[in-house]
Amino acid sequence: MQTERPFVISIAGFDPSGGAGLLSDIKTLEQIKVMGLGICTALTLQTASQCLSLEWRSIDEIVKEINVLMSHYTVSVVKIGIVKDAEFLIEIINAVKACNADAKIVWDPVLKSTSEFTFFNLETLPLLKNWIDKISLITPNYNEYNVLKNVGLLSKENSCSVLIKGGHREDLLGTDVLVEDGIETLLAPSNGDFVYHPKHGSGCVLSSAIAGELAKGECLETACRKGKLYIEKFLKSSPSLLGTHS
Repeated sequence: MQTERPFVISIAGFDPSGGAGLLSDIKTLEQIKVMGLGICTALTLQTASQCLSLEWRSIDEIVKEINVLMSHYTVSVVKIGIVKDAEFLIEIINAVKACNADAKIVWDPVLKSTSEFTFFNLETLPLLKNWIDKISLITPNYNEYNVLKNVGLLSKENSCSVLIKGGHREDLLGTDVLVEDGIETLLAPSNGDFVYHPKHGSGCVLSSAIAGELAKGECLETACRKGKLYIEKFLKSSPSLLGTHS
């Protein structure tokens, strides 16, 4: 059995272009020397620029796969990507915590694709109020952060940490904001500016990199900083929408 690298499960969609979802997550985890395991939430038909269709898998199948993998491998961190609604997400969280109550969960709340394909049923978001504290880190962009905040999921009473990605902000472009225990930490671009090529699946890459660093034992702030360095390199890797990992 693999003993040198920690195990991380990505629970996400399958993107045949390889730019986002499971394939992208596994590429990222392997590059940062973490053993990536994968569970598919949905089969999508998409390219780097457009999502054409989506077919959700059964939550029962997903829970079964969580149980099998987590009973066989020592999984300390789970990254969650696209899910169809809050009930779907709650079932996944419950299954993960039942297998390992100490497992850290990183949720990248993919509500819509860049091409405006809707993944998540927003009307179900209030159901997460009693479950949000079971998530270690949420990684929304500015638009997603505002949606979650407006339904009361990101109040100061919650112990869940949040990394607000800075790719969509108008001021200080590229500066992320980590909110941990009510304290905000600004994570500025490493080179002082934010010149990059837009990339399909960049949110998947960042959240997976952070999950991998957490599995390697880094504290949350350090994991986010290292994840940011990884995504900066990824965003500059090529002029196309599909980035490369190195």
